[in-house]
Amino acid sequence: MFAHRPSNRRRNIWAVSLLDVQPTDRVLEIGFGPGVAIAEFAGRATRGHVFGVDHSQAMVRQAARRNAAAVRARRVHLTHASVEQLPSFGDPLDAILAVNSVGFWPAPAERLRELRGLLRPGGRIALVSQPRSPGATRETTARAAQELQDLLTQAGFIRLRVETLELSPPVACVLGGNPP
Repeated sequence: MFAHRPSNRRRNIWAVSLLDVQPTDRVLEIGFGPGVAIAEFAGRATRGHVFGVDHSQAMVRQAARRNAAAVRARRVHLTHASVEQLPSFGDPLDAILAVNSVGFWPAPAERLRELRGLLRPGGRIALVSQPRSPGATRETTARAAQELQDLLTQAGFIRLRVETLELSPPVACVLGGNPP
């Protein structure tokens, strides 16, 4: 269902585009769901590696099917794990994405500090929020974006910026950089 909702596909592809992924990049998505953004990352990081963690075993299976060729080629690595118990990714990451998941993390500022430690100097992070509560509006999205900015600031990220995708309700993507 999540993979076929046009707004979800559009939101995930848009978010990946904002991270400016290069062919040799190593990227991580936390809470990858059915693997739409994972597939988009794999199409951009053609000589890199794409990692994903999701707390749902069903989503791991679905995303693995969607990305079967890249998984077989060992360019995509999907793991059943939570954000507070991440596996090792080896070398530093170039980019991290989390779509509509930060609000479910325990101690999100602490998790973001841990994630910053996994990024190379100058690495990028994108946190996306499309509020799905009844009656969500542009103001709801703006509040969510401010909360994400505050968390990224607490975690030590710099050069924060907010991008908005005009859906109903609007989607906010807060981007930040790991200090060099």
